[in-house]
Amino acid sequence: MAYGSPEKTEEIEAYYTDIRRGNPPAPAQLEELVGRYNAIGGSPLFRITMAQANNLQAELGNEYQVYIGMRHWKPWIIDAVAKMKADGIERAVGIVMAPHYSSMSIEKYIGKVEEAKEQLEYGLDMRYVKSWHNEPLFIEALQHKISKALKLFSDSEKSRLKVIFSAHSLPERILEQNDPYKDELLGTSRLVGEKCGITNWTFAFQSAGRTQEKWLGPDLLTVMDTLHSEGDDTVLVCAVGFIADHLEVLYDIDIEAKDKARKMGMHLERTESLNADPLLAKLFAKMVHEKIHEK
Repeated sequence: MAYGSPEKTEEIEAYYTDIRRGNPPAPAQLEELVGRYNAIGGSPLFRITMAQANNLQAELGNEYQVYIGMRHWKPWIIDAVAKMKADGIERAVGIVMAPHYSSMSIEKYIGKVEEAKEQLEYGLDMRYVKSWHNEPLFIEALQHKISKALKLFSDSEKSRLKVIFSAHSLPERILEQNDPYKDELLGTSRLVGEKCGITNWTFAFQSAGRTQEKWLGPDLLTVMDTLHSEGDDTVLVCAVGFIADHLEVLYDIDIEAKDKARKMGMHLERTESLNADPLLAKLFAKMVHEKIHEK
């Protein structure tokens, strides 16, 4: 399962209306959103999710069938569940393309599946992988991306390099609910730092929603300001909370953050997203086998 994304400009309003629980974005908001999607040439998220599913299918073989369901766009989660029912599937494993658990993210996907099962009167034995933030193959895949990104810096730059691990912000109220999201993100960051031998790192949230309530911080752009004021001019962003290129990566980091870095005279690079990395397919297959044989 993945978040979903519009494939065409004319789908953006309906997509964001779904995200906003049926409330359409205001004309000015819609114009800005369309501008952002146009700036990145459209979101590749669906194509990436398809590639991830195909890789997993190849890894699992014919004994299994992989289905795709999106939370906020087509193919909807309920459509995937309906297809599973039509195909006579009795047992399944649900994996969300997000490594870190939160009641406001992973649990929402699970809720969509359970609603679909009830609506379709489908007695599916459905098991869920709720978190994979510390899986060794995930950490290894991130290590490979960091190693590749380090080649973008000179030797002198590497000696003073600051790494910022980042993830999508969520409303701050999740902390009052003992939600593990922030702790899992920091846990991933520590493991990746240890694996890469990187000690000079910090963490930032990004892409906070524009609502009246407080969202988790500090924000990536604010952290960049802080680093600049402290004399740091060489930064590598590793978006550990995202495994695929989407608006939050291709616009918020590659355009917005890099533009800010240029204006401050800062050399900022980003690690490549994992996207359809073969290690992810191996990891997903491993988790499927473990879950399906759980008693």
